[in-house]
Amino acid sequence: MNEAREEALFSLANRWFVGSVTFTAALAIVSALVGLIILPRLQSDVVDLKGLWDSICSAAGVAARPSSETPVEATFVTSTVQLNPGRFAHPSAESIARGKAIARTCAACHGGVDGTRAKFPSPNLAGQPAGAIFKQLRDYQTGARVSVVMRQYVQALSEQDALDLSAYYAQARREAEPVRLGMREPPIVAIGSPTRNVPACGSCHGSGDLKIGTPWLDGQPVVYLRAQLAAYASGRRTNDIDKQMRNIARNMSSAEIDEAARYYASRP
Repeated sequence: MNEAREEALFSLANRWFVGSVTFTAALAIVSALVGLIILPRLQSDVVDLKGLWDSICSAAGVAARPSSETPVEATFVTSTVQLNPGRFAHPSAESIARGKAIARTCAACHGGVDGTRAKFPSPNLAGQPAGAIFKQLRDYQTGARVSVVMRQYVQALSEQDALDLSAYYAQARREAEPVRLGMREPPIVAIGSPTRNVPACGSCHGSGDLKIGTPWLDGQPVVYLRAQLAAYASGRRTNDIDKQMRNIARNMSSAEIDEAARYYASRP
């Protein structure tokens, strides 16, 4: 009896079954028409649609046909550095020793050798992650990061020299700088601004595990930090990975840039 009832329930003789199937099918068709054809057509002033297939592809987010336009080439040198965490792990004593010998040239501005301090407003490299230092060295060499002064110092470095120098500075003890106490962590550093796609600075530059290639900011000169954020915001500095820092900095106000710079400069 139950089987007969079930057969009757899913039978064309059951008007409720026929009605529900018809309604569901009609709803699916109408939704497809609205989503794949009508709505894309309403945006034809933004997207050039030449037919039904273009409308469907536009709604699906795929290209209707290969583009005939010439690809846009960057007007600046882009960073080609590939960072692999394993490459910087467990450097040999020989590598660190070679790096220290090279670092004696760098120490006049960046400190970190036999108790020398960084010369204001140059950044302190002692204790910086090896991946961060290596990336900047290679970017200076290729022109992805522009500095007339740095270019002349790094141009002659081989890739192994850059690895050795990075390994040395990563384990070098940073001499404590005089700091200004009592500055609270500003909101832009602590939580960012999600509505403007600005993450908390600490999510990459925090005291925990750093994102590979990301430098420590604590104790760096306020003038240097402010200048780099401003350079990212204006597009004068372009060697960040996937435009991350440019997208963040251009959405920060001048006051927020100043707050973040002063906060990190005040930390030991």
